[in-house]
Amino acid sequence: MAESLLLPLVRSMAGKAADALIETVSRMCGLDDDRQTLERHLLAVECKLANAEEMSETNRYVKSWMKELKSIAYQADDVLDDFQYEALRRESKVGKSTTRKALSYITCHSPLLFRFEMSRKLKNVQKINKLVEEMNKFGLENSASREKRQHPCQQTHSKLDDCTKIFGRDDDKMMVVKQLLDQQDQQKVQVLSIFGMGGLGKTTLAKMVHNEQEVHEHFQLKMWHCVSENFDVIAFVKSLIELATNGSSPMTGNIELLQK
Repeated sequence: MAESLLLPLVRSMAGKAADALIETVSRMCGLDDDRQTLERHLLAVECKLANAEEMSETNRYVKSWMKELKSIAYQADDVLDDFQYEALRRESKVGKSTTRKALSYITCHSPLLFRFEMSRKLKNVQKINKLVEEMNKFGLENSASREKRQHPCQQTHSKLDDCTKIFGRDDDKMMVVKQLLDQQDQQKVQVLSIFGMGGLGKTTLAKMVHNEQEVHEHFQLKMWHCVSENFDVIAFVKSLIELATNGSSPMTGNIELLQK
């Protein structure tokens, strides 16, 4: 949906509002308090926007709220662009003569006119204050707590579905297998990383390599372990020992004994 583009926009604007050049110009214009308020509100919205996007699919009020937020977000982005342009313009004019500096106060680039215009635009953007107040009534979760709730302990396994046909990964599989088998003469164990955006089949490729017959015959020990986002060192080491011994080794909560 269109609203899904709102989160990266708000995140980008929050970063822009904190930009050192924009901060300098807003301070020179006596508008830094307004800039700071805008930055804080953008950060507050960003924190809960992912949950708002999800809620907007079933809640018409939240959907209308996001539509209004998008409108104000584009206005705020224009205001910040104006500050940024003015900062760069002033940097390029640092060396001009005193006469030209005096003349600039009555031209279209007059600092007084710029301050007046930006003050007017910032007042229009301050509508975001009301949206933040409304947002706090929705019961939205912030990004960190929401992700923790949705993914308390992610787990994967090494078994491939026998009835599932996998296409286009044979060359990738054999390339990884070859790199694994070529390690036997190396002093250090090599770590191979498979990375890419979600849904590309990284886990499936890892399973294909793990279950490959050549790998099975080459290595005496194979272990499949998933390190979740909620990383626990003791639980991690325990799991590795259980995998290596098929659960036959007594477990302890002492990390020193587990490492030994």
